[in-house]
Amino acid sequence: MQQALDFRDESEAINALLLPLSDADFARQTLFKGWTIDEVLRHLHVWNIAADLALSDAAAFHAFLGQMAAGIKGGRLPDFEQVYLEGLSGTGLRAAWIGQARAMTPRFAAADPRARVQWVGPEMSVISSITARLMESWAHAQAIYDVLGVERIDSDRIGNIVRLGVNTYGWTFRNRKEDPPGPMPRLRLTAPSGAIWDYGEGDDLIEGSASEFCQVVTQCRNIGDTSLSVQGPVATRWMAIAQCFAGPPQDPPPPGARHRA
Repeated sequence: MQQALDFRDESEAINALLLPLSDADFARQTLFKGWTIDEVLRHLHVWNIAADLALSDAAAFHAFLGQMAAGIKGGRLPDFEQVYLEGLSGTGLRAAWIGQARAMTPRFAAADPRARVQWVGPEMSVISSITARLMESWAHAQAIYDVLGVERIDSDRIGNIVRLGVNTYGWTFRNRKEDPPGPMPRLRLTAPSGAIWDYGEGDDLIEGSASEFCQVVTQCRNIGDTSLSVQGPVATRWMAIAQCFAGPPQDPPPPGARHRA
């Protein structure tokens, strides 16, 4: 399954970013909810473990859900994740996280992509599960690139995230108790390789960098902080609230709130 290999390759790219850091560096606070690099990486590691359990051990996954439900009562999700990982941090956390990502890749790559697995919300297909892990890894890592002042160089594997953005167009509105205001706008996006990715047939148009489109639908950036060209009322509304990840409606960061140092 190519999506599993893309997940592995994205994890390796993030690992290369983290390798030069000292233990003290992992305590640096990012612009994502004030989470530290440690907290961002713990979040990715815990939910990679959870996805792996959902694939290979349903009983263990349900036990994990029980631990999580008890652990977040009256607290923050990062606090539960710290307890779950027994305080693992810094370079030791990085090693455990990349080790888990490398170990789970062949299990997902060999699995039936159409098989169903349990998750926190509705069950999903195996291919959706590993694609979600790719998207989460890419999106949360943006905060680390930002705080370190490193310009990210993407590859065409972000096409998986573009497709998630496309597939969640209608859901973005329904999740907010709104009807989609019209057909999905046409997308004309330039991939990192220079290829042009076209989606949609609506009258409105969103045009520009595929990387910036991914930043908007994952809520790493406010649309006003990108160079995307957005034409038409449907496109404007979608880009104001786009959300390609599960859960209750969340608003994108305010203009200027998320940026590279």
